Amino acid sequence: MAAMQFKPMLRTLVLLAVAAVLLGSNAAFAHGIADKDAAFVQATHGPAPLPFLYLGAKHMVTGYDHLLFLFGVIFFLRRFRDILLYVSLFSLGHSITLLSGVLIGFGLNGFLVDAVIGLSVVYKAFDDLGGFESTIGRRPDPRWMVLGFGLVHGLGLATKLAALKLNHQGLVVNLVSFNLGVEVGQVIALSILLALILAWRSTRWFGRTAVTANALIMTAGFVLIGYQLAGYFLGARA
Repeated sequence: MAAMQFKPMLRTLVLLAVAAVLLGSNAAFAHGIADKDAAFVQATHGPAPLPFLYLGAKHMVTGYDHLLFLFGVIFFLRRFRDILLYVSLFSLGHSITLLSGVLIGFGLNGFLVDAVIGLSVVYKAFDDLGGFESTIGRRPDPRWMVLGFGLVHGLGLATKLAALKLNHQGLVVNLVSFNLGVEVGQVIALSILLALILAWRSTRWFGRTAVTANALIMTAGFVLIGYQLAGYFLGARA
């Protein structure tokens, strides 16, 4: 994808996004596990593959932080093999840290991990806007970036599951089922997103609105960062 030449516009978008952090972080909502689902997970003793499969799919379909990032990943991809490659890299990273983060436990702060997830959204929108080529003259390898941020996304969910203190009976089966559910939900969500993008590309105003769409995605990423950092610092003071 050729870099877009609008450096002054990029500076304006970044300023608007930072302003959104200051004005709107309290209005954002962290993507976690719903109270009823959390209660079910905590009360489960022994293997429950089907319920955990459903919960994993539900988490991905409703996971706006994951979907914003993946939306940016596939936004300008046109070949199916490229979409498959990048989605597979994200899934690989997500699965590694989701499973190991719960089974081993890394003791990381969930707010800080989710702040980096917000950063992943900012990164992908900035990348789609041609920001790296316009500012530093070189684009980081998107394959490694998607894999790396996939690791972070999986770690974010692992911190939430670990905080529930899951019962060890059937834990491996339930975690694997949950992870499979996440992949099923990802396929469903991406199919819908891809259909929307393809329909959008067929219109004559795609080129004019693509910049605005990615600017909004980047702003949403900054809002997520601001919300999570506010939660971290407020929690530290409590």
